[in-house]
Amino acid sequence: MGNSTSETDQPNQLTHLVINPPSNPTPPAVLRDGKEILFQAFNWESHKYNWWETLESKIPDIAKSGITSAWLPPPTHSFAPEGYTPQDLYSLNTKYGSEDQLKALLHKMKQHKVRAMADIVINHRVGTTRGRGGIYNRFDGISLPWDEHAVTSSTGGMGKQDTGAIFHGFPNIDHTQDFVRKDIIGWLQFLRHKVGFQDFRFDFAKGYSPKYVKEYIEGAKPVFSVGEYWDTCNYNGSSLDYNQDSHRQRIVNWIDGTGQLSTAFDFTTKGILQEAVKREYWRLCDAQGKPPGVIGWWPSRSATFIDNHDTGSTQAHWPFPSDHIMEGYAYILTHPGLPTIFYDHFYDWNHSVHDQIVKLINTRKRQGIHSRSPIRILEAQHNVYAAIIGEKLCMKIGDGSWSPSGREWTLSTSGHNYAVWHK
Repeated sequence: MGNSTSETDQPNQLTHLVINPPSNPTPPAVLRDGKEILFQAFNWESHKYNWWETLESKIPDIAKSGITSAWLPPPTHSFAPEGYTPQDLYSLNTKYGSEDQLKALLHKMKQHKVRAMADIVINHRVGTTRGRGGIYNRFDGISLPWDEHAVTSSTGGMGKQDTGAIFHGFPNIDHTQDFVRKDIIGWLQFLRHKVGFQDFRFDFAKGYSPKYVKEYIEGAKPVFSVGEYWDTCNYNGSSLDYNQDSHRQRIVNWIDGTGQLSTAFDFTTKGILQEAVKREYWRLCDAQGKPPGVIGWWPSRSATFIDNHDTGSTQAHWPFPSDHIMEGYAYILTHPGLPTIFYDHFYDWNHSVHDQIVKLINTRKRQGIHSRSPIRILEAQHNVYAAIIGEKLCMKIGDGSWSPSGREWTLSTSGHNYAVWHK
């Protein structure tokens, strides 16, 4: 139940790594610091609401709340309004607003010291012209005018096979091609140095080898990176398995494949946590007495979250139980890892949820909790979970009655089925 990482910032449990770990690269400063608070600054419907201007008005509150990096929707021209079917990569006029509005937003964010995270969609791209096989796999008349050689043979192009999972229905980009990688790095450098994005979120990271993510990060040098390696948890019928080691191992392998330069969203923790809050809190302690998600093995590279635009919002592919949202935030905002807050919960639910999240962020910062803070799990029963983090903060979730022993503990904040204490 001790510290979740060693001093060398290596994962503390790699059960069956299939790739050779690189020689202890120096992580970016923000990863060494471990004090990031991330924010997903949109949902699936945001493109309908003049989003860049809408968001600009909220930047002072986002900054005041202690958020360090705000993930924005894809910033470039897309076939579909949400941005996830990119076409003309250098065009910054989208359904979220104009190029000028985007740059005004990024300027406001810089003034308030909130880093802007670009959503990098480079697994697939929608062509403008029918090419080989009658498929839209040519990119004529727009920036980066690739032909069929930029598209994998698995999805109707003349390139090589996919180096990851296939994203069906669209031309998948062949990252093995030198010209493709050179063009992508040039575009990422444009976003980073000309447009003003500082951080990157890699969409559908399962779709191509993580070694290319390493190359792209080294080429464009974002301050912070996170990958969406969304894999299905292990189930026995409709019941979630207690042991998710193979699931978190796949995420750990992906992080390692990026040269340890990128973090990854902790889908393992989300999957377990949203089952645990249904009076199965025993799930929150693995067989070694550690947190059962990626935060139990490699917390400095684990971006924890409750919901995003895919799992929640109007898509609701895998939503967190709505009456337990604050228990979820009480967990991720007190635990090691890099917690992520979702726009809907922060701004669309009610003022009470917003204010409760801010209190949790304030407590985390005041007590010096960071991505590598040691954790001791004290209880993991059917109706209560309790832990001490960093020896300065204590928390519990669940409807079971529990509080820490000792007069040194003072209640910091509490709400329905959660409480947090500090020394």
